[in-house]
Amino acid sequence: MSAPKAVVFDLLTALLDSWSVWDAAAGGEADGRRWRARYLELTYGCGAYRPYETLVAEAARDAGLPATAPAALHAGWDGLNPWPEAPAVLRNLKARGLLLGIVTNCSIELGRRAAARCGVPFDAVLTSEEAGFYKPRPEPYRAVLAALGVEPGEALFVAGSSADVPGAAGVGMRVVWHNRVGLAARPGATPLREARTLDAALQGLA
Repeated sequence: MSAPKAVVFDLLTALLDSWSVWDAAAGGEADGRRWRARYLELTYGCGAYRPYETLVAEAARDAGLPATAPAALHAGWDGLNPWPEAPAVLRNLKARGLLLGIVTNCSIELGRRAAARCGVPFDAVLTSEEAGFYKPRPEPYRAVLAALGVEPGEALFVAGSSADVPGAAGVGMRVVWHNRVGLAARPGATPLREARTLDAALQGLA
């Protein structure tokens, strides 16, 4: 297997601990997980892009959360923190000359703010707002590959959720899954590797 020219990441779960921010905005882990699960259902079924903030608010309502929860999530956004090993992993990849990309189910504003929390410059940051669709539709993955100037077979994708695995693989990328919180796999999700830490997910592959 040839070494990749680029490594593309999901942002909000593969690189950042967004779970804690959602849980805090919801008032607890159980409510945060329920809210986020409903939000994911909405993104998977919405077709063309609808504003991220709108889907977050609809999901909060559907999950029975207070009307203040979406604003609390927005207010806490700059409290997103990278997973402990993530900055060193990114710096190492960058030092070795690999291109680094992000593709994230987010608005332009929140995606840029979140990417800045990683502390390492990326060669491309692509949001669903820019792509016109949410992952796991193929358009966002293809858009970040185009922005990086690489072919699908030249990139390794680091998924943060199970749905990202067949989504990225479907456009021809190799895929590993950084499954930090031990989520159950969706049908058809067969990454090259699944690991609970970012460095373990990438070891020997990038």
